[in-house]
Amino acid sequence: MRIKSVIAASMMMPAVALAWPWSTDMMNQPNIKPQEGTMLDFPERSIPVGGMPTQIADREASRNLTNPIKVTPDSLKKGRDLFRIYCAACHGLTGSAESPVSGKIGAIALNDSYVQENLTEGWLWGTITFGSYVMPAYGVPQGKRGSNDLSVEERWHVVNYMKHGLVKDAAAATKTAAK
Repeated sequence: MRIKSVIAASMMMPAVALAWPWSTDMMNQPNIKPQEGTMLDFPERSIPVGGMPTQIADREASRNLTNPIKVTPDSLKKGRDLFRIYCAACHGLTGSAESPVSGKIGAIALNDSYVQENLTEGWLWGTITFGSYVMPAYGVPQGKRGSNDLSVEERWHVVNYMKHGLVKDAAAATKTAAK
């Protein structure tokens, strides 16, 4: 009788072991995973928080825009943070196109004298807003915002950093690397 109960108990052990919390597969539970399914449209007449739709039709039309955000330490810090999140993957942390992806996609060096001297702040803002050949758009004009979109103000902070802080940071990084 005792042997039968031991055998019965040992046969039930796998069922008991599988019922413990560690047997729950967290990855394959019923849920919606990132990048799965279709993104729902924003409700009609919804307004983006802290932003406004872009009123410019294309990148060329943005060439003569003037930056409404003053260059302040706070603006440069916001721009640096956003640059490192959105731009550094392709353009590198110093803007020298030194990331592993840069050569493969043809990313340009943003601290180059051509960019710094010849491209207007409006043009840079338009490029961030509408994208270019391989660069995605980070601002959707007069339409629905996506998850990667920067607000109008955030794009101007990035432009401030690109024009007034990037070259200094790149020079400091080069000086530090030389030591």
